[in-house]
Amino acid sequence: MTCSRALNWAPGLSTPDFKAVEAVLFELEQHLTLRTYLEGYQLSSADKDIWTTLRTNKIAHGIVRKGSLTNVARWSSFIEASHPEIQGQIKAAQAKEKESRAAASKAGGNYNIGLKNTENGVVTRFPPEPSGYLHIGHAKAAFLNDYFAHEAFDGKLIVRFDDTNPAKEKLEFEESIIHDLHLLGIKPDRVTYTSDYFQQLYEICERMIADGNAYADDTDPAVQKEERLARLPSKRRDRPAEESLAIFQEMRAGTELGKKHCIRARIEFDSLNGAMRDPVIYRFPKSDSEAPENEGDAPPKQAAEPTPHHRTGLTHAIYPTYDFACPAVDSLEGVTHALRTTEYADRNAQYHWFLTTLGLRPIQLWDFARINFVRTFLSKRKLARVVDAGIVTGWDDPRMPTVRGILRRGLTVAALRAFMLRQGPSRNAVTMDWTVLWAMNKKVVDGVAPRYTAVETGLGGAVVAVVVGGPGKPFVEERPRHPKNAAVGVRLVTFASTVLVEQADAVGFVVGEEITLMHWGNAIVREIVRDGGGGGGGGVVTGLRLELHLQGDVRKTEKKVTWLAAEGSELVGAELWTFDHLLTKDSLGKDDRLEDFLAADTAKMTEAVCDAGLATVEADSIIQLERKGYFRVDKAAGEGPQGRAVLFKIPTGAKEGGVS
Repeated sequence: MTCSRALNWAPGLSTPDFKAVEAVLFELEQHLTLRTYLEGYQLSSADKDIWTTLRTNKIAHGIVRKGSLTNVARWSSFIEASHPEIQGQIKAAQAKEKESRAAASKAGGNYNIGLKNTENGVVTRFPPEPSGYLHIGHAKAAFLNDYFAHEAFDGKLIVRFDDTNPAKEKLEFEESIIHDLHLLGIKPDRVTYTSDYFQQLYEICERMIADGNAYADDTDPAVQKEERLARLPSKRRDRPAEESLAIFQEMRAGTELGKKHCIRARIEFDSLNGAMRDPVIYRFPKSDSEAPENEGDAPPKQAAEPTPHHRTGLTHAIYPTYDFACPAVDSLEGVTHALRTTEYADRNAQYHWFLTTLGLRPIQLWDFARINFVRTFLSKRKLARVVDAGIVTGWDDPRMPTVRGILRRGLTVAALRAFMLRQGPSRNAVTMDWTVLWAMNKKVVDGVAPRYTAVETGLGGAVVAVVVGGPGKPFVEERPRHPKNAAVGVRLVTFASTVLVEQADAVGFVVGEEITLMHWGNAIVREIVRDGGGGGGGGVVTGLRLELHLQGDVRKTEKKVTWLAAEGSELVGAELWTFDHLLTKDSLGKDDRLEDFLAADTAKMTEAVCDAGLATVEADSIIQLERKGYFRVDKAAGEGPQGRAVLFKIPTGAKEGGVS
């Protein structure tokens, strides 16, 4: 590589475009696989310029800090520790970059992400409802808000729990969300709760009623919904403010009179926009099964008994709706840019109406498309149903599209984050194929996943092969743990005169043919024993006799076979799991019943033995089993059933099944 080629990487690393930076970093990662410096054996001008550019671009530096680019991270740390003389370049470059950003802000620059009015600071928020575990759709919103706040701009990120419906919410879900954000590498500057503002919201609603901008309504919920659809006013719309205030107090006290009412904003009952037709802003808790799809729809009748809130207990009998609480709390907490999915686009006018009517600080809204995946459902209700029915083992089942499920399946945070940021803040709704995401994940793990060997023992059992010309007694040699990355280390391979091969390989052997025993050399098949008898024919293979032919050319053999020494080492038992989609249909229609499209046999297990090196591999590691693919170690050796290791196969983008 020439110095000029290395310097060509600098512009790509200095851009604010995430995609461009990522492409250069992947190229740099491959180049540094076996190198200490970018070129030669000492610090060059290319090392200085590339390192300085990398450290001064928040986007590039953020990608490296996520930990997936091991070679780039190693090189960067080495340069920093070994060459303190280039620290001065960092300070100069940072000052230049700061001036550039200031000029871009004054000129209306948005760093290619469509966000405006950022010159006075950026505060974003991610407001999950603690009514379920985070899923892959939430991950996009979380990553985008984190990116805008912490990488595109030197801003703040608020994680605020939208805990306004105690009938659906649990402390378990709240704790899981905090944990999952940590797994994703997202560090909020503040964690808050809408329930922190219940008293302020109550007082704001009182003011709205007093000003004639809200009223108490006891219209039957079904009639109320029909009136909204027909763009007709409620008979209570012109109720005197004093009367509505008195009823609001009855609601707060939970009296029988109060329980018959809700509070509605007095906006525009006959608006073409349904979200503006006097939406409900205060109500009694509703059960999950009763909850309407949209908060502004007429609320169902409240439960007979008060519903305790997981943070405030029975302090409050009534609760604000999301439509009302969200803009108010956004303004109170200092949010400058509220990013949310396009499903809320019809509510933008309503959001701004609340801010204007209440005299609160304005906030810029940005809508981005929610993400969908084929053969996947993201409804919390449906996800809870398959958990409660025992169709999956829990919210973290590797077939679930929850954050925990997909990470447990073997998806890396680096790949997930890169994938989501590539989607960007576009408003174009798309339904993605899982293969795209898994293919990106393969690029992350391929260069660093250590190799191991496994022989399946199911489906006829492993076959014992006698190796003619093999060693008189077992011996051990070192082999690379990764064929292209020496930093991964070495493994010990045991050679013996009896070995185990897979039944699936053995049944395809022909007497007299030459095969390759991987990491050893060629051998000629001299005898095949099937079903207890000798000779050819079909049936299960019960024995083999192979004759070593090490002078043979491994390039000319058709069959490359994995094997394990049957003596001389302690093999590790393992369960190899593969998973498929939970759904048989690409997407569920509005009238489709979930139960009609749930797939059968979506989890399959095969028993195997693995080389002794697997005994030291920790849970959550990602490895490659030669000729089988990539696996995540869900349970280390000794921790699974009967002491077996439990390995989950990771899709690679090929059509081999994916997360549901």
